[in-house]
Amino acid sequence: MSEEVRLKKLRGSGGYVMARVTDEQQVKGNLGGPDLFLAPMGRLDAELISKYFCNTCEKEFEGPPKIEFENPNEEVAENLILAERGQYICNSCNSSIAEYREFKKPDEASEIGNAKPIEPAIESVPQQVTEPAIQTSQETVTQAGPVTSISSIEGKVVYDEKANKIGIAKQVGIDSTQSMVLVITKNDNTEGSIQWNSIKKVGEVILLGNPESSQPGKCSNCGFVNKEGSKFCEDCGTKI
Repeated sequence: MSEEVRLKKLRGSGGYVMARVTDEQQVKGNLGGPDLFLAPMGRLDAELISKYFCNTCEKEFEGPPKIEFENPNEEVAENLILAERGQYICNSCNSSIAEYREFKKPDEASEIGNAKPIEPAIESVPQQVTEPAIQTSQETVTQAGPVTSISSIEGKVVYDEKANKIGIAKQVGIDSTQSMVLVITKNDNTEGSIQWNSIKKVGEVILLGNPESSQPGKCSNCGFVNKEGSKFCEDCGTKI
């Protein structure tokens, strides 16, 4: 594969950056559509980013955004290590341009097991903790802090029952039938929802239920778990 570097627009949930990337990096950022996404590429060198756009500011800025990251090297599931997590942050308003997670499998030949449970918070109300930071010209390394709330799921990677990444958790919501759902940003950067009762484990990652378990309303085409009694898939429209 060619290692030629090209200037590309890389999209994030809160804007985009213009950066010089290799063909290999472009493959990582291509989730099947015409756009390239920043999150699957992980952390880019700040000097490779020429400008960025912040959705909150509704403005394009010259130069790179701030890059904050930490290296917890934490076992988040059986045979799955969270090696690094971080985000690209607007220099003007401190809004997140994009977030990323980098995972490693200690044993590449083995499958990923169950996620580790979240430790409950000591305090019922999360406390604001200011963490020390080691700052360079464009990158800030933030030391890892404790888990503050069992309901803090925003930004967690969502895997289906076959350990395939399907998106990033956005928030918990309520659908039209007043049922609890997990709202996610799917791999193609569109929004989707998952019935809460289809979630098997919540830790540093979110795992859906086993394929062997009975899941009424599960779409045979895309795997989306619909409300029990649904006749058509809410995600892809396939008849159930």
